[in-house]
Amino acid sequence: MPHPRASSAKFYGSIPALITPFRNGILDERAFQTMVERQIREGSHALVPCGTTGESVTLSFKEHMRVVELCVETAAGKVPVIAGAGSNNTAHAVELARAAKDAGADAVLVVAPYYNKPSQDGMVAHFAAINDAVDIPIIAYNVPGRTVVDISAETMGRLAKLANVVGCKDASADLSRVARHRALCGEDFSQLSGEDPSAIGFNAEGGVGCISVTANVAPALCARLQDATRQGAYDAAREIDDLLAPLHKALFVEPSPAPAKYACSLLGLCSDEVRLPLLACSDTAKAQVRAAMTHAGLI
Repeated sequence: MPHPRASSAKFYGSIPALITPFRNGILDERAFQTMVERQIREGSHALVPCGTTGESVTLSFKEHMRVVELCVETAAGKVPVIAGAGSNNTAHAVELARAAKDAGADAVLVVAPYYNKPSQDGMVAHFAAINDAVDIPIIAYNVPGRTVVDISAETMGRLAKLANVVGCKDASADLSRVARHRALCGEDFSQLSGEDPSAIGFNAEGGVGCISVTANVAPALCARLQDATRQGAYDAAREIDDLLAPLHKALFVEPSPAPAKYACSLLGLCSDEVRLPLLACSDTAKAQVRAAMTHAGLI
């Protein structure tokens, strides 16, 4: 049986993986705060600053922590803040998790170590080191398309025995894992999707929410979709997803988060700047994003 752990009850629903707005290469603090306020106003259930979508790998440590601090300050306890604290350097991941706790984050999102290609035992050791160093709820993030390594269902079961590991974000797009994780990790293990297009199916299998890119652009619709699935109203959820489906696709037509930033620029929320090695959207991608936003009734 999994080890008794910190409560996972508050990590559910529509959880935007927030973009980090820049202006002339500098963190745009005002724009970020405005976006956080909008997310809360439109019904998002929690917030993730400094994840992959937040271009965390191009942020300095000082910038990373400033974004987390701004998110915590602006959220002001209205919704949980799950701070990105992932690294392929375990010592750095511990440093990020400690700083996130000091900044007042409610939990940390820790991605599987990328590039190094650790074994399953190595990944367990990585998460165990963070678990033992910092007393804060941990959500383990499996995204093999970006990290090259896959946290197997059996390994996730081992991670669930760590006292602070309260759930997972799964972006494997394998919906059969939800039942497998439930069997290995326990019913109270918070399973969050990392794939907007399959979020309804993920919840139907037993998931409780989605850490979402689309919610940057359409927070109210994403929140309504998640609320509908929590109520078992899957017909209503599908109607909303029909509006969002072109947007789910358009936001990944070029490397993320460039399309999401362009979409938010159309809403007057921020500039469309990204940091190298990413590039701003091409005209072709911009046309697809605009068309998807029109379909969803956003512009």
